[in-house]
Amino acid sequence: MALIRRVVILGGGSAGWMTAAALAKSIQRDCDITLIESEEIGTAGVGEATIPPIRQFNQMLGIDEDDFLRRTKGSLKLGIRFVDWGLLGRSYFHPFGSYGRPFDLVQIQHWWQRAHAQGHAQALDEYCMAWAAAKEGRFDHPSPDPRHVLSTYDYAYHFDAGLYGRHLREYAQARRVKRVEGKVLSVQQNADTGFIESLTLDSGEAIAGELFIDCSGLHAVLIEGALKTGFDDWTHWLPCDRALAVPGETVHFTPYTQSPAHTAGWQWRIPLQHRTGNGHVYSSAFMDDEQAAQILMSHLDGAQRAEPRLIRFTTGRRKQCWNRNVIAIGLSSGFLEPLESTSLHLIQAGISKLLAYFPDLDFDPLVSHEFNRVAATEVERIRDFIILHYHLTTRTDSELWLLRADADPGHAAVPNRPLQALRQAHPRRHGPLRQRELARGAHGADELARAQRPLDRLPRRERHRVPREAAPGHGAGGTGPADPSRVHRAALPGCPGMMVTTC
Repeated sequence: MALIRRVVILGGGSAGWMTAAALAKSIQRDCDITLIESEEIGTAGVGEATIPPIRQFNQMLGIDEDDFLRRTKGSLKLGIRFVDWGLLGRSYFHPFGSYGRPFDLVQIQHWWQRAHAQGHAQALDEYCMAWAAAKEGRFDHPSPDPRHVLSTYDYAYHFDAGLYGRHLREYAQARRVKRVEGKVLSVQQNADTGFIESLTLDSGEAIAGELFIDCSGLHAVLIEGALKTGFDDWTHWLPCDRALAVPGETVHFTPYTQSPAHTAGWQWRIPLQHRTGNGHVYSSAFMDDEQAAQILMSHLDGAQRAEPRLIRFTTGRRKQCWNRNVIAIGLSSGFLEPLESTSLHLIQAGISKLLAYFPDLDFDPLVSHEFNRVAATEVERIRDFIILHYHLTTRTDSELWLLRADADPGHAAVPNRPLQALRQAHPRRHGPLRQRELARGAHGADELARAQRPLDRLPRRERHRVPREAAPGHGAGGTGPADPSRVHRAALPGCPGMMVTTC
């Protein structure tokens, strides 16, 4: 087995330096890592809100939390508060944690539904410790004692993505990562295989490599510009295609991200130590840039600190994140609006797969195929969860919300996602990652409860037991995969009346 000795990362920013830092930490052998970036090109500069797995990434690198928060001007985050999404004047909280505790092996949403039907349930948020702390502007580290109520939540961070990239740059360069300043003028490919062999910079220098990581952002210089990989456009499901970003003075410091909805999109509000990050994500089909800027500026908590910056994007993903000897990580692999703060998480997920499936010079197609399959599944889960926010709305005050609310599961605005039998074939050496993927599932009942209850959509209640032929592992003749439509509608075995989430 011939080992890869030269890795080239194109692009800095969060994606490039997170990748460089992780590789420098993880590859304990002779391997040259070179990162190419240009100060002239800059970075997208968004993605300042995160979800809890970012803590594991920092811990893997050995980064001290207090030092990290000082260096990145960061703050702590218990969840996301959504305003005006289900109905004007209504809000709900997406916590990093659970609602209450299971009782008799039954999750709290089932008990809550019974109380709601009887007319004496409080809002679901009131059963959540994360929200109890967040609404009071309080925070404490979770308790390690599972019997303690403070063990029922997790947390993440808000931070300055530019400062985070700078911190990781120092970390990576201290561990032998070489940084090269320059812009790529041309890409040299092998005439027979199409593999990239080297990159020629504007300085005339040629950077040779065996594995290339494309972190060039929306430009996708290698994965698309050189390899013409192709792109799956999801605009028909998620029509927002622009964002305006502007920093403002911090007035209300909250331990959560705020995401109020507007007539043609939504706004993010992210409190940092030195400023508040603000942005307006919207659809240009329903609103022009001037109107979007007016809405954004009229909803700032404090004085603006710069002029709004326009970002154009197309929602979707590359048909392959790994093509030949190029792996795309970050915005070069695709784009999803950051409604659930998943931008940096997708970078982290890409890095995790890179480390788990790290190739040798044979570039086994089985490995790249599995990498692409897992990557597609991850991003499509997040895509569907974001679509759920729009689809379950009851707002009818603008064209965008009318379009989203009128869409049914058979409409092009909602992807058709039937349950599928789990495919067990997998390269044996990557079993642990596969097990984690199976255990995690798409989105748990807690996640769906969070999205549905605040939008006045109660899960359907069924009182029928699962027929034998619809139970897992029993097809029409008692063997083979179940009929997905029957499993989707059936009640859980042994629990008559337990609700089953359907959309």
